[in-house]
Amino acid sequence: MYFFKPISDEVRLSQIIFNKHKKTMKLILVSIFACIAAILQAAPGFLPGIGYFISPLATAPILLGSMFSIPFGVMTYLLTIMLLFILQPTELIVFPFTTGLLGLGIGASFSFFRKRLSVIATGAILLISGVMSLLFIFHFPVLGPAVSVSFSFLITGFLLAFIYSWFWVEVALIIFKRLKMILISNH
Repeated sequence: MYFFKPISDEVRLSQIIFNKHKKTMKLILVSIFACIAAILQAAPGFLPGIGYFISPLATAPILLGSMFSIPFGVMTYLLTIMLLFILQPTELIVFPFTTGLLGLGIGASFSFFRKRLSVIATGAILLISGVMSLLFIFHFPVLGPAVSVSFSFLITGFLLAFIYSWFWVEVALIIFKRLKMILISNH
């Protein structure tokens, strides 16, 4: 079955190649990923309407940074939070618990799990946990003020989080293969 097939070892091989690069190049890549993520996450503040469709793309740079190296993924995540503090402080409550957490979780899970289902489930669990934290701990209406939260809504939310996580895993694998070619050619 598709979900139980192991994800190729390309991620692990690329991590080995990434670790051979100089620290300066790694930090430059982290800063580029963080800048891209911050700009994409801040898009709703600068482009009302269309920016809400652009903002979920902020997952990709965090995800790719975490796929290359978990510590550098965490650095990308934290640097993006600092940049958002300057660019668009209103996104500070949403990014760490949704978009950023999803990217960090999926990217890191590539290092721990070999099966596609495990990677997707990790992302879905972290995303739904982040959304639930915003809803129940911080009382932040991340889904809008008109949406009431019930048990059936949480089940539906987990299914949607699973599909969304699955989408990002597949996108990450495609982007990662292309980025790997660039890194290997520069090695």
